[in-house]
Amino acid sequence: MEKTELVYIGLGSNEGDRLANLQKAVDLIFRKVGHVVSLSRVYNTKAEGFEGDHFLNACVLVESIHKPNEVLEFLLHIESSMGRQRREEEGYASRPIDLDILFYGNQILEKDGLTIPHPRLHEREFVLKPLMDISEEFVHPVKQESLQYLFGNLTSSKGFSALEEALVNPISRYQLSFNYITIEGNIGAGKTTLANKISKDFNARLLLYPYADNPFLAKFYEDPKRYAFALEMSFLAERYQQISEDLAQLDLFSDFVVSDYDIFKSLIFSKITLTEDEFRLYRKLFYLMYKDIVRPDLYVFLKQNTERLQENIMKRGREYEQGIEDNYLSKINSGYLEFLKNHPDLNVKVIDISDKDFVTNREDYVEILEYIFD
Repeated sequence: MEKTELVYIGLGSNEGDRLANLQKAVDLIFRKVGHVVSLSRVYNTKAEGFEGDHFLNACVLVESIHKPNEVLEFLLHIESSMGRQRREEEGYASRPIDLDILFYGNQILEKDGLTIPHPRLHEREFVLKPLMDISEEFVHPVKQESLQYLFGNLTSSKGFSALEEALVNPISRYQLSFNYITIEGNIGAGKTTLANKISKDFNARLLLYPYADNPFLAKFYEDPKRYAFALEMSFLAERYQQISEDLAQLDLFSDFVVSDYDIFKSLIFSKITLTEDEFRLYRKLFYLMYKDIVRPDLYVFLKQNTERLQENIMKRGREYEQGIEDNYLSKINSGYLEFLKNHPDLNVKVIDISDKDFVTNREDYVEILEYIFD
């Protein structure tokens, strides 16, 4: 998983439908910058520094993988797309939207026209008040004082009032019509990464398979014929034990559960790695063990081309995987597609991610969310 940082962003609008402008900006921040952790209330405030209509102001806390200059570029692009035209010489003026980075974690930065923390936020009532809604105990990294303390020490008040209307967190619009999702795919498709991201964004319970703990996995890649049966039998026992224990602790009627594996992957892989006689025995044992296991409400299959799979395998750097051949990955892919074809009872969504990068490209990730939760 990419390292993330908490970014505090200030929003303002005093032209057009001000509340709609703020909401649109929040939606675009969610799509381009990162996960919206929390939103402040919306405040009606007098224009400061010029004569103009009242502003609506708010703050949003975002978790993002992007660096400060990248976040700034996204915010400027959002402003431009919403009709804001920044001119260096214009000074204070009315605007449909105004977006500012207030804090970027605890970083102190002054470079290329970007100053973090925002140099005047500690003087501004209309910034400090919504920031306090998010985290009043947050300590200004330069002033070394809490937001609550800074707000209490303002020398004058311009006047503001909180609106009854509230901004909507875009994540709340997704319809969770199922409780148990499995993310599946070939080796290196990104199923664990996607399961982690969905679990974090939706506060879901996460079930991950600990591949690295299997003592036969590295041996199998060195000598497939010798260790195939031992590997598949160990996987059979481990997956049964883990999923039985994990699902027994959950209430699948109220908990939202995301897993990076489905029990039937055992049949898909074993059909490729085992001899015909071994597979028949293995399949018999499999159905005896798994006949009462709960199946997922939704089975998401990440379809990825072999070239990208190999790139991902190389990038994650597991030594025992570096010799995996294209032909083996192609067989696994065919095995999954055959399995899905032969199980029409499964609720399946196949997502082709060959031209997507949902790890570093937020919009690709949001597109996947929209498809899964449509």
